[in-house]
Amino acid sequence: MTTEHIVSGYDQDLDRLENMIAEMGGLAEAQLADAIDALIHFDTEGAKKIVENDKRIDALETEIDTFTVNLIALRQPMANDLRVIITGLKISSNIERIGDYAKNIAKRTLTLGNTPAVGGSVNTIGRMAGIVGGMINTVLDAYAGRDADKADDVRLRDIEVDQIYSSLFRELLTYMMEDPHKISSCTHLLFIAKNLERAGDHVTNIAEQIHFMVHGSLPEDDRPKSDESVYTMVEPKT
Repeated sequence: MTTEHIVSGYDQDLDRLENMIAEMGGLAEAQLADAIDALIHFDTEGAKKIVENDKRIDALETEIDTFTVNLIALRQPMANDLRVIITGLKISSNIERIGDYAKNIAKRTLTLGNTPAVGGSVNTIGRMAGIVGGMINTVLDAYAGRDADKADDVRLRDIEVDQIYSSLFRELLTYMMEDPHKISSCTHLLFIAKNLERAGDHVTNIAEQIHFMVHGSLPEDDRPKSDESVYTMVEPKT
């Protein structure tokens, strides 16, 4: 086999890895959007499909794991190529977690059913999901284009998600204090919001890995965070 054929085959392997990650990311993005749509419209049948469809994302992660291990063993990549392969492996793991969060949201939607709305919380969750979905779309573009600047912009957007989550956390705690009958539904909504906040964190992980892939190092500045829910206390009314 000539050197040209070896290089050509190696490029095809790297293209295949990129295509699998793009497919996996697209599925996770769609799953998350569909999960929020099911929540907003009380679509229990749609929620059931999301839970079932998560298997495809899990299967792709397994396929990528096997493929990258074989690729490293057979091609023995160095320097930039090794970073590309390791980054792909880490990105697929983060995408799988985003898919899990979408599945968890769908499961809680099934539990909530057609329960009465709690203020504007579902709309706030929808706005939060819109930001996370946009982050996923942009970070996948950044990966495909090897665009570290675009990935860094996504990394900074996570603070918006944290701010909305912190605000919603306080709002739902207040509802629970005012009306104990809303504790169950508010608790599920809090978990849904937390799933979205964590999905945003995993998108940020992906953005940082893209920065590493391009520059050979992680971003030097601390990751911006604005989740104040851990410090939030709501005093009962007297």
